[in-house]
Amino acid sequence: MVGQARRVNKTELGAALRALRQASGKEATAWRLYRRLGFHRKQEQIRALEQSMTLLRLFQPSLVPGLLQTPEYVRAALQRKGLGEEQLSRTIGARIERQRVLYDTDKTLRFIMTEPVLRWRILPAAMLAGQMDRIVSVSRLPNVDIRVVPLDAAQTDAPGHSFVIRDDRMVTVETTHAEMVVTDPRDVALYVEKFDRFSSVALSGSDMRAMLGRIRDELLREQETG
Repeated sequence: MVGQARRVNKTELGAALRALRQASGKEATAWRLYRRLGFHRKQEQIRALEQSMTLLRLFQPSLVPGLLQTPEYVRAALQRKGLGEEQLSRTIGARIERQRVLYDTDKTLRFIMTEPVLRWRILPAAMLAGQMDRIVSVSRLPNVDIRVVPLDAAQTDAPGHSFVIRDDRMVTVETTHAEMVVTDPRDVALYVEKFDRFSSVALSGSDMRAMLGRIRDELLREQETG
């Protein structure tokens, strides 16, 4: 009888947790499941979402956003996932293919990075300098807004983690073990507010490009003297 009661309680608890997740408008998928299906399929799924949206807002305190990455940066970022060479190549190709959305003027794409993102040594100095050039080039597109939060800016918030807001209906958050999708309008609004706070203290336009130029020059000088 005791064992039966425990089974019933576990069943009821599982049902209650599923109902709670559904009611909260949150869904998490472990990265190991994407690994099993193939990370290139995940890139294709993201591409479909990007094709259907009109406004993207992306905050990144860790790595250069995928849509702005050079092929060398894409490879370096994905290698940490331990993919085989075939899956790695297919995933790199799928991510590069996604970047075509940058040139769709029917869409508005807004990116905010923190300054450490630009200095994170995921690549040799010369290749990072090329990544700076790529960001500057994309920032000149009429439908793209790229901003950088400098380390010396006074802050009222903390970075926490990266997130992507698609229109005003969905937020994607990447954690160490899983990807979380948030759809509850109240929670989506919290991320929009956080994005706007960082946007207000970030460098944009010519100021942002000047900052990237300085970082690029530092990297090239380092390469020459290294």
